[in-house]
Amino acid sequence: DKDKAAPTEAAGEAAEKAAPDCVTLTTAEQQVGGVRLGSLTQRPMSGGLKVNGVLDVPPENLVSVSAPLGGFVDRTDLLQGSRVRAGQVLAVIRNPDFVQLQQDYLEARSQLKYARAEYERQGELYRQEVAPQKNYQRAQAEYEALQVKTNAQAARLRLAGLPIGGGIVSTATLRAPKGGYVKAVNVSIGQSVTPTDVLFEIVNPEHLHVELTVFEKDIPQVKAQQLVRFSLGNDSVSRERTAHVYLISKTISDERTVRVHAHLDREDEQLLPGTFVRAVIETNRVTVPTLPEKAVVQYGAQAFVFVAADSAAKAGTAVYRLVPVTRGVSEDGYTEIHLPAAEQGKPLRFVTEGAYALLGKLKNSEEEE
Repeated sequence: DKDKAAPTEAAGEAAEKAAPDCVTLTTAEQQVGGVRLGSLTQRPMSGGLKVNGVLDVPPENLVSVSAPLGGFVDRTDLLQGSRVRAGQVLAVIRNPDFVQLQQDYLEARSQLKYARAEYERQGELYRQEVAPQKNYQRAQAEYEALQVKTNAQAARLRLAGLPIGGGIVSTATLRAPKGGYVKAVNVSIGQSVTPTDVLFEIVNPEHLHVELTVFEKDIPQVKAQQLVRFSLGNDSVSRERTAHVYLISKTISDERTVRVHAHLDREDEQLLPGTFVRAVIETNRVTVPTLPEKAVVQYGAQAFVFVAADSAAKAGTAVYRLVPVTRGVSEDGYTEIHLPAAEQGKPLRFVTEGAYALLGKLKNSEEEE
């Protein structure tokens, strides 16, 4: 009997070596590797439209800050990424013209004070019929004209960030109109700036949304309220987040693309405007063959699954062969699988747990050979 068994085992070993995509495990190795078998299951999965996009904020949440009257940057300690609150001082601007502005305002205010007294005096004389009406009307016109002039001078001071009243200063404070994060700092101390120069950009990350770019031919598939699954382009672990289609643009760009606006399902302070995203818009649901995600192993650019062979090379062992597959949509722990034509229609049993342990043993065996 031993003489008969020996050739059988030798033939099995030869067969295993002849099949480089097969791996043999003993019962003990299967238990240690946690190998479990299962079959393809038909599950409803999302039919997805793969698109790219960026995280963005509404226009009112992105603020460009400039010095309304220009000047020289006297002081700033802002850094890109700093958080600022509304009204916080962003920079101090020095401008010799500020002195003249304040002087003009103080002179106008003084003239207004005199004109008001004269207006009231002429009004009293007119009521007592001591002075003619034209004197009262002239005093009224001068008073109202000086009121307009003084208010205009005060508005210019407020626009420049200068104090109204008090001592004359040559510097003005530039304050944040809104709270948020500093997206850009475009100035340095001592730099000359004009009213059209953007010194700082502040972004408020609240109400962040996903702005997707969809090709014109694919737009008929996109509808409001469809689920969007996306991951960040700079996320090494490709963590998935979700949003829903809110608005579809009615204009087509020169590149024949359309913008699709999607709202996040959950706010996330870690997300930053301008970040590139990869997304899938779920356009429909179809029933497809699936396996658990951990049943599919990736080696290089190809996806594989392990299938239990019909017969073992030795008693007390099991043989599993590596089969290349095409991976489809992944959802809720399952992945859509498409088998090669030669494998379709067979009653196959798939390794649903322990697949990476099998891949490791197979590749180690190849290296030893």
